[in-house]
Amino acid sequence: MSAINRTIKQLEAQRTSLEKEIVKLDTAVKVLKSLSPGTAPAPTPPVKTRKISKAGIARIRAAQKARWAKIKAQKQQKPA
Repeated sequence: MSAINRTIKQLEAQRTSLEKEIVKLDTAVKVLKSLSPGTAPAPTPPVKTRKISKAGIARIRAAQKARWAKIKAQKQQKPA
């Protein structure tokens, strides 16, 4: 076995060992956070939905109808 292959095997073994240690550390951090009441994530505020009044909808509808009427009028004026 060449020196490079031995080095690769050693590095892979070291990486595997470190990955296991990271998992253990992550678990420990989660447990500690769950025990400490001050570090809990702040609750997110509820998302507010916007409501359009009936009058607002009527204005939007009227404006859209006016836009379409203008487009149709321009099409009729153009020679075919």
